[in-house]
Amino acid sequence: MGDKANAHPGAAGRATAADHPASVRNVVLVGHSGSGKTTLVEALALTAGAVNRAGRVEDGGTVSDYDEIEHRQQRSVQLSLVPVEWGGYKINLLDTPGYADFVGELRAGLRAADAALFVVSASDGVDGSTRMVWEECAAVGMPRAIVVTHLEAARADFEEMTRVCAETFGGDDPDAVLPLYLPLHGPQGPDGHAPVTGLTGLLSQKLFDYSSGERKESEPGPEQLPAIEEARDRLIEGIIAESEDETLMDRYLGGEAIDVKTLVDDLERAVARGVFHPVLAAAPAAEGARQGLGTVELLELITGGFPTPLEREAPSVTTPDGRPRDLQGACDPDGPLVAEVVKTASDPYVGRISLVRVFSGTLHPDETVHVSGHGLADRGHEDHDVDERIGALSAPFGKQQRTLTRCIAGDLACVAKLSRAETGDTLSAKDDPLLMEPWEMPDPLLPLAIHAHSKADEDKLSQGLARLVAEDPTMRLEQNQDTHQVVLWCLGEAHADVALERLRSRYGVQVDVVPHKVSLRETFADKSAGRGRHVKQSGGHGQYAICEIEVEPLPGGSGIEFVDKVVGGAVPRQFIPSVEKGVRTQAAKGVAAGYPLIDVRITLRDGKAHSVDSSDAAFQTAGALALREAAADAKIHLLEPVAEVSVLVGDSYVGAVMSDLSGRRGRVVGTEQSGGGRTLVRAEVPEIEIDRYAVDLRSLSHGTARFGRRYTRHEPMPVQVAERLRERA
Repeated sequence: MGDKANAHPGAAGRATAADHPASVRNVVLVGHSGSGKTTLVEALALTAGAVNRAGRVEDGGTVSDYDEIEHRQQRSVQLSLVPVEWGGYKINLLDTPGYADFVGELRAGLRAADAALFVVSASDGVDGSTRMVWEECAAVGMPRAIVVTHLEAARADFEEMTRVCAETFGGDDPDAVLPLYLPLHGPQGPDGHAPVTGLTGLLSQKLFDYSSGERKESEPGPEQLPAIEEARDRLIEGIIAESEDETLMDRYLGGEAIDVKTLVDDLERAVARGVFHPVLAAAPAAEGARQGLGTVELLELITGGFPTPLEREAPSVTTPDGRPRDLQGACDPDGPLVAEVVKTASDPYVGRISLVRVFSGTLHPDETVHVSGHGLADRGHEDHDVDERIGALSAPFGKQQRTLTRCIAGDLACVAKLSRAETGDTLSAKDDPLLMEPWEMPDPLLPLAIHAHSKADEDKLSQGLARLVAEDPTMRLEQNQDTHQVVLWCLGEAHADVALERLRSRYGVQVDVVPHKVSLRETFADKSAGRGRHVKQSGGHGQYAICEIEVEPLPGGSGIEFVDKVVGGAVPRQFIPSVEKGVRTQAAKGVAAGYPLIDVRITLRDGKAHSVDSSDAAFQTAGALALREAAADAKIHLLEPVAEVSVLVGDSYVGAVMSDLSGRRGRVVGTEQSGGGRTLVRAEVPEIEIDRYAVDLRSLSHGTARFGRRYTRHEPMPVQVAERLRERA
C-alpha cells in the first residue's frame, strides 16, 4: 500500500501471462450506474502504464472502447476485463455494469473475482442495489474495499461519504469501515470550492500531492497534524480490533507505540480476510497528467491487501454424472484442468469469444478440452458434454486482443473458437471431465413477445435467438405452445432493448414486438347438454353419426374427464374412442373465445349409428359438434392463470408494495420478517396483471426489492375484465 512503501513502486505496463497464482489479483468493480467505475479503470490503467496519456492502448484503441450498443445505451451493458501489471503483479480489473438490468454480468464478475472494489460517488451516495451486492459479498466472505469518486463535484464531501459508508456497510461494526487517507485540498476557488489535490496517509503521516500530475511525497505542516492524529487514532484502533494478535490491543491501550509495519501487515491480513474494509479516494488524471489522484494508493491496496487466488476456496466440483471430486490443492497450475466460462460474446470478425477463469491446472492454446454444461432447459440452454478444440488464448484490452501462451490457475483469459461452450460451462481435460457448481442467476421476469419482421428474418430467427441466449444466461427463451408466441424473458426494459439491438446488429435479424399473451382457459360454469348430428348423403358412401353428451364443471386442476354411459349399443363400442377424440380436439380449440377448455366432465349418454355410413371421422365430427352445442347453451367462464408472487422488500416500502398488489387484483396471503430490515410479502396475483411488474416494482422500491413468481392455478376471471379482453380480441 502507499503507506507501506511510501514510494512509487514502478509500473509494469501491459499485462502478460501470469507465472504463478500468487502474482495474480482478480478484482471486480461494483457500483451503481454513473458512479465512475469505467473512468476509474481507465485511471488505473494509465497509472500502471498500460495506456498513454491520451488514454490509448499502445497498439490501438482505448481501454474504454465500447461496442456499438453501449454507445447507444450510454451505459455499460456488459462485463469487461482490463488486465494491467503493477509492481510485478498482474491485476485483472473486471468492470461491471451498474444498471440493475445487467445484474447477470455483475454476478459473472463476482464469480471470476477474488475481491471487490465498491465504487461510490461522493455526489450521489449509496443506492439500494449496491447495498444488496455488499450483503451478497459479505455472505461469502469476499474481501471488499470502497473507493469514493467524483470528488470534484461542488457538493462532494469525502468525510460525510465515509460516514455514510460506515453506517451502510459497517452494520454492527462501523469501525470496520474507515479511511486510509484523507483528502488534501488546494486553494479555494471563486465559487468557494476547494479542489482535492492530494491525499494524506494516516498511517505514514505523509502527504501525497498529485497537483503536478505526478505523485509527490512531503511532510505535513503543524496545522495539519491534529486532524491527522484524530483520524489516525481511530484507524489504528479499527485495525487492532481486527488483528489476529490478541496482545496488540492491550499493548496499544497500555501506551505502547505500534510500529507502522506491524499495522500495515495487520491491515492487509484483515482486508484479505474480509473483516476490514478500507475507504480510499480516487479521481482521473487531469489532461496531460500521468497519474490520477489516489490511483497509486489503490493499486498498492490491490496488490498488498487483496487476496491471491490461492486464498480463495474454489466452487465445488463433481464429475458430469454427479460424483464429488476433491481437487486437493485447488488453484494448482499443475493440477487437473478446471476452468469456467464466465462470459460469452460474439465478434463479427473472430466469432465467439469466451472469457474464462481457470481455477485449477493450466489452459493452453489449440488443445482439446471437455465442455460440460449444466443446461438450463427452461431458459433455452441445452445440457451438453462434448469435446472441443480451443483456439488462441488472449488478454483483452479495449478492442485489442493480446496473444497469451498459456493461462494458469487463478488467471483469466479470452478463448477463441469454443463454438459449443456457453456462459457457466466448465472446461476440463478430455480424459478427466469435470463439472463446477453453477452460480446463482437472477430469474428473468419481464416478457418480450416477438415475431420475425419478414420471411427472410424468419429463416434467421431461430439461429439468432440461440446465439443470443448462449451469450446471456439471464435471458430465457420460451416457445409458448398455448399462445404460439416466441417470448424472450428479460430482466428489465434496458435488457430487452439490448436483446433486440443485438438481434438486429449482430445477427442480422429484424423482429417486431407484439403484445404478450397469457395462457387463458375456458370452463363451464354449470351443467349443460349438447347433441351432435353429422349426417350427410350425397351419393356413394355417406356419413352418419349422432351423439348426445352432458358437460359438468369439475374442481380446478381436474383437466378433462370423459365418461362413457351409453347403454344398449346406441353408439357401437368401436366409435366411442372416436367421440372422445372429437370432444378433446374441440376442447383444445376452445368453445367460446378460442382458449382451451379445462376442468369439465364430458359424459356420452346416447347416440345413433348406421351400419354402412358410420365411421371414425363421422363420430369425431359429431363429438365436436355436441360440445359446441353444449357450450352455446351454457355460461362459460374465462379462466386466467394466477401466480404466487413473493416480494422481498425493505420495511419502509412494504405498505406501498401491498397497496400496489391489491390494485393488481392480488390477494396478500402473508408477510414475514426476513432480517436486515426487510419483509417478505406473499401474494396471489393474476398473471395478466404482472406482465410489467419487474419494471414497476423497481420504480416503486427504488431498485431495492426483488420478487419471484410461480404459477399456481387457473381461476375465473371477473366478468368485466373478461368482457374487455373479448372486445380487444
